Amino acid sequence: GHIGQTWMRPELFLDMARALERACFDYILLEDSSYVGESFGGSTEIYLRNGLAVPRQDPSVVAALMTQVTSRIGIVPTFGTYAYHPYLLARLVATLDQVSGGRIGWNVVTGSSDFAAMNFGMDGMPEHDLRYDMADEYMAACRGLWGSWEPGAIIADRHSGVLVDPSKVHAVNHDGTYFKTRGPLNSGPAPQGQPVIAQAGGSPRGRRFAGAHADTIVVSAKGVDAMRDYRDDVHRHMIANGRDPASCKILYLINPILGETPADAEEQRRKRAGVAEAHLEQRLAHFGKVTNIDFGKFDLDEPLPDDVTTNGHQLNLEQFRTMAKGRSIRETMASFNAVDLSIDLCGTPDAVAARMGEVMEAVGGDGYLFSMPNVNRRTLAEIEDGLIPALQDRGLVRKAYEHEQFRDNLLAF
Repeated sequence: GHIGQTWMRPELFLDMARALERACFDYILLEDSSYVGESFGGSTEIYLRNGLAVPRQDPSVVAALMTQVTSRIGIVPTFGTYAYHPYLLARLVATLDQVSGGRIGWNVVTGSSDFAAMNFGMDGMPEHDLRYDMADEYMAACRGLWGSWEPGAIIADRHSGVLVDPSKVHAVNHDGTYFKTRGPLNSGPAPQGQPVIAQAGGSPRGRRFAGAHADTIVVSAKGVDAMRDYRDDVHRHMIANGRDPASCKILYLINPILGETPADAEEQRRKRAGVAEAHLEQRLAHFGKVTNIDFGKFDLDEPLPDDVTTNGHQLNLEQFRTMAKGRSIRETMASFNAVDLSIDLCGTPDAVAARMGEVMEAVGGDGYLFSMPNVNRRTLAEIEDGLIPALQDRGLVRKAYEHEQFRDNLLAF
């Protein structure tokens, strides 16, 4: 059917979940935002007209459906800490972990948009670093609630008729600066004990937060040196928190361009570049949504003024400035991928697999996250039937899942 009618139905997401599970991926991250973009020209028009990050359905519903057509792959919805009371969030995530048999992660975001904040009755977002201070306490509240059921609390003894051992379920009584919750959780325990925590902190404060809490981190770091530096930095934060760096998988964003021959791949790249150029305003609108900057206000043939700052995603703006080297906004966007790839990957599946292996060898680990703005059945097939077999041949990815639960699979390979 036509996309205009079919976006409401989850079939593409469910097909994607099945395909990526056949390819033995660790997890699927469901990116999210809870507002309609308005950063370009002070209007929702370009976002609505072109379907830029809208419509977006509630990710918990989509995630729940995806768990029901899979049995091993992790499903990681994004939830903003500003949008849920910690009790509501802890219960929601524990329930998802239960219905999936221990395969849920939560991509923790603190929120970055004043428009999103306004949808939830606030005047705007708190200042960037304060959001992370609040999120540290939020995590403590959630971890307390998930821990309110001790292992072995559910006895389910038919003979005595006792379902739950009351001595193993506890109030939490979290009473902090920003959040207050009593507990215990009424949903019962999460099968994984604590769900898998994903994070995408790029700023110094974000890295500190990720070092304290994350089981997996998604990052766009440009080139091998930046990738290695990021990893070393997060590992320092983990050690400072008494954590083993091996217990967190750092994944670098990529968006490979695949072709049957090198020439095919280059042709795909040219097509993408052409599309990007034709859609400059849409790309600026999308980038502006992430950084809270109205690019509609600037002369695109001039550089971005130096006094422009963001309370949104700081790393994205910093990367834009690094790429720009004083060039105009238009020129910078020509070479700036909105996702900002960690490394350039273009070629046959075999050549791309070889390059992915080389780079990981140089960086030290842990893997990649495919960030695909254009997921469709073709790109999924190219990865499942082309790139993954080439990576499997090199022993770089698994051929089968070893474990039932998400965290175990995440850490196993």
